[in-house]
Amino acid sequence: MTHAATGAAIGTPIGAVRPRPVLMIPLRRCGSHALRLRLNLNSQFYSPYPLHIVDFMPLLPLYGDLADDRAYFRLVADIVGLQAASMVKWPGVAFDPVEIFDALRHAPRSAHRIVWELLLRAGEREGARVVMDKSLDSVHYADELMTLYPDMLFLNVVRDPRAQVASMNRAIIHDFDTLLNAQAWVAAHRAADVLIARHPQRVLTIRYEDFLSDQAHTLQRVCAFFGIDFLPRMLDIANSPEARHISRMSELWASNCFAPIAANADKFKQQLSTAEIATIETLAHEYMQRYGYQQMTDATAMPDAFAAAAARRRSDARRRHAWRELEQSNFRDFVLRRHRADYLETVRARLQRHASAHADSRADLRADSPADSPAGAPGRRDTLTAAFDVTD
Repeated sequence: MTHAATGAAIGTPIGAVRPRPVLMIPLRRCGSHALRLRLNLNSQFYSPYPLHIVDFMPLLPLYGDLADDRAYFRLVADIVGLQAASMVKWPGVAFDPVEIFDALRHAPRSAHRIVWELLLRAGEREGARVVMDKSLDSVHYADELMTLYPDMLFLNVVRDPRAQVASMNRAIIHDFDTLLNAQAWVAAHRAADVLIARHPQRVLTIRYEDFLSDQAHTLQRVCAFFGIDFLPRMLDIANSPEARHISRMSELWASNCFAPIAANADKFKQQLSTAEIATIETLAHEYMQRYGYQQMTDATAMPDAFAAAAARRRSDARRRHAWRELEQSNFRDFVLRRHRADYLETVRARLQRHASAHADSRADLRADSPADSPAGAPGRRDTLTAAFDVTD
């Protein structure tokens, strides 16, 4: 269950096998940490806290042409920085952007390729045969990932949309409105549908509720799909140092060091109004039927554009309140999440300044250069000035 290295890491012989890549899909708050933490109790498997590169993707156009070594090196350095800014660190791991760039400079250029180089290196360090990224939202980039890693596997984790949206509504990482989160739920599952239709043998679909009722059977299915051993110790999450650690870091993860409670599957009935349940059931009707979730309403509450606009305003106001509340209730969680958010905003501001200055300099250069001048051609490292190289 390994694949030949593409743009292999420094120290990894060309053609050597690397851990098999797996992506969990399609949307956060599906019970993904519960699954990841248990699988991590098997040394054949490695899945660190995810980078959630989806949050970085809106910045990608600001880098310009990635064929230019300067642009690509900047991207490598910034994604390495994103990993360093993560609120949960990868134990014993530190990446050198120069080394990562040198390993990847002749491989297809992509933000996802950089992320996976970090993941695979970390997995190799642990001796894992399978490395999984829990950045579920990357389902929207599945086509690119399959091009980069044709043997990639996908673990599609389905959860009752009412329970998942109720959980999303309380999470600082999502919107703070049922309509918006229900729309995100449907969009994620539609993206998963496209992937399943194109690569049915590469996707295993499980229901979180089945995991709640029979952890062993669900984990056995997952391990068989990944080609790793099922180990009984995976069921004893209380013995996971990682689970104990992250459960203390954030209220979102507080339950991850305990066995799941099957009765919590219906907790959404106390968390959502009848109108909210009707909205979710209307939008997710097709998927609820497919995956065996019994509806509670007639599912005829289709929202209009005005409802969506109002939902966005409500969510934005609630988000501001949630950040203030988090600062008061869990200052450490607040600081660590803000650090990552501030890092992304700092990268955006720097790229925008660079793009503006670069546009001005290109305009000046065009004014002073002959019409057939190659001034705008991408720069390659072997033709760039020595200033590109990092020196002491």
